[in-house]
Amino acid sequence: MTLSSALVCAFVYWLMRYLDNTTGWDAMARPIVVAPVVGLVLGDFKTGIIMGASLEAIFMGISAIGGAIPADALSGTVIAVAYAIGAGSEGAMETGLALAMSIGTLMSSISSLFTPLWAGLAPWWEKEAAECNPVKFSALNWIMEGVRGLPQTVVIFLGVAYGVSGLQTFLNVCPGWVMTGLRAAGSMMTAVGFGILLSMIWSKEIAVFYFVGFILSKSLGLSSLGIAVIGACVAITIFFVEKHALEYGQRQKEGASEADVKENNDEEEFF
Repeated sequence: MTLSSALVCAFVYWLMRYLDNTTGWDAMARPIVVAPVVGLVLGDFKTGIIMGASLEAIFMGISAIGGAIPADALSGTVIAVAYAIGAGSEGAMETGLALAMSIGTLMSSISSLFTPLWAGLAPWWEKEAAECNPVKFSALNWIMEGVRGLPQTVVIFLGVAYGVSGLQTFLNVCPGWVMTGLRAAGSMMTAVGFGILLSMIWSKEIAVFYFVGFILSKSLGLSSLGIAVIGACVAITIFFVEKHALEYGQRQKEGASEADVKENNDEEEFF
């Protein structure tokens, strides 16, 4: 991987991280968005799209809960896609998928090393906030957000510039069974990602949809797109049925209330 390609990948990482943190739109740092951008700047948009869909499935169920530090999907995506495109060999995408989680976990650990530094700036931020100048405070926040991403950006640059080629050299001398294992692990990572997500949302109310989707896929051989369309139709139908039931119940309640009021008025008139 050339230095110019590494510089472009590092810039994509910094830009996506900056936009994600400053705009409040978390989707900017997701693999399904980042991977196609990396593929586009590296000249292989198709690989970027394929890797983005696969990596999104892997990282979909991983989120920060409490004080836990999850794997960084953004850095894992950038380096995994860069490796897949730079290697260009058969099975490179599967190997990149298998390494993405480890790369993201390592980057999360590196990022946590700088947390005390940014936390030490709290008195300065309090001083700036006490001036009650929102324009200045917002501008400083935007500038500091860009500065905060520089250490990780440098790591991404070094990782793509030297780590990808070094990793490829190492994997080239590995026995065949090692590469076979990495490809198998990469193929399983998508299922692992869906499993993590499913464990978070699983309930007896949605279990039936899981088994219906499984039957549609394995027994009837429907594609993912076909199952998605059927699922969307079912979801829309349930939405409108529940909406109608809620409106009907509200009307019944209002009707009962009006009847009670009328009955009370009749009693008052009688007495």
